[in-house]
Amino acid sequence: MAIKFQYNKTSLQNLNKQLMIRVRTLPTIKNKESALRIEVKKARDMAHALEDKINGKFSQYEEMIRMWAEFDPSLITVKDVKLSVRKIAGVQIPVFDEVLFSIREYSLFNTPHWFPEGIEIIKDIIRIALEREFFYRKMLLLDHARKKTTQKVNLYEKVQIPGYDEAILKIRRFLEDEENLAKSSQKIVKTRQQETEAA
Repeated sequence: MAIKFQYNKTSLQNLNKQLMIRVRTLPTIKNKESALRIEVKKARDMAHALEDKINGKFSQYEEMIRMWAEFDPSLITVKDVKLSVRKIAGVQIPVFDEVLFSIREYSLFNTPHWFPEGIEIIKDIIRIALEREFFYRKMLLLDHARKKTTQKVNLYEKVQIPGYDEAILKIRRFLEDEENLAKSSQKIVKTRQQETEAA
């Protein structure tokens, strides 16, 4: 990125300000990036743990597969999923709170005795599945924010800070050369005046 500047002291002051802002901000952005990286890992680990948990539940109830054929899946529906919001390293992230279910009325006398327990099993599996999906989405959201933060860190570290340093160095050299030329020309003028006076 080419930094636009002029060869004068005002431009030098502005570039120094911009450089200092970036130098001071860089550690904060790096901390944000590492915090987001940790949160992405936590969300990924939690999603994988919930994946294992749901697979464990399925294998646990596999023997009851014939009984599940009697079960009416329309008895239970998800009414609502409650989420709240929390900030992680300046990024707003949803937090999974609870799942609200709606259970249709059914006759306890005309259905198998295990239906109430079956409803609880289904609720548990649905809750775990929704939470797993939630953590996968949370992981993607955090990873997107982390990538943007990494881009900003790279922009500051590899492009802008070196660019400002180089521009400041060019201006300083130009101003020093200008000052040296002015001093040299003053010496020449002074020497000529002295020669004129002596002659």
